[in-house]
Amino acid sequence: MTSTLMQTDFGGLAVAYDDRVLEPRAWTVAQSRWADDLLRASPRGPVLELCAGVGHIGLRAVAHRRRDLVMVDLDAHACELARANVRANRPLGVVDVRQGRVDEVLRPGEQFAGVIADPPWVPTRDVRRFPRDPLRAIDGGDDGLDVARRCVRVVDRHLAPYGWALLQLGTTRQARDLAAGLAASRDLDLDVVEIRTYGDRGVLVRLARRDG
Repeated sequence: MTSTLMQTDFGGLAVAYDDRVLEPRAWTVAQSRWADDLLRASPRGPVLELCAGVGHIGLRAVAHRRRDLVMVDLDAHACELARANVRANRPLGVVDVRQGRVDEVLRPGEQFAGVIADPPWVPTRDVRRFPRDPLRAIDGGDDGLDVARRCVRVVDRHLAPYGWALLQLGTTRQARDLAAGLAASRDLDLDVVEIRTYGDRGVLVRLARRDG
């Protein structure tokens, strides 16, 4: 099946996508900019993007930083487009695009100064409201948090001391539910430390280690 390749401006980057992947949302450049701000005072080390899609958020986050970037997505076609976007935008650091589940493609001991996660967050019962979007890119399970929780477990294993993580969700209720789950967890060394809302477009959540 062939698809028409399209291009959009994403915070100054030329980003290619097609109808087989999730179209880049303009508002999500806020996640890139927040990550860029956090990188000013982050420890040394690479950045990780989970559920990266075509790679636009991660690439924009490191566009002005000499930071290596690892991008992970389950969809092979999205990874192909992400690699094309890397070549087109020529980041300052090395970018490694890995295809597979977010909890299966990282090596033991790999650590990251920052993690960007853009999991599907639409509850399964609501996915029919978005017929143009690929199902795998938006279906987040019963409460929309299935993949988000998987991403959080990956963050817990691979976030460097004094690092940060930025997680994209759909609603403030999801953000509060995630925060409550972390606060009650004895297995994960993470807390939600800040929530930013963007009207009805989405929510960004910043995570940090409890011990720094």
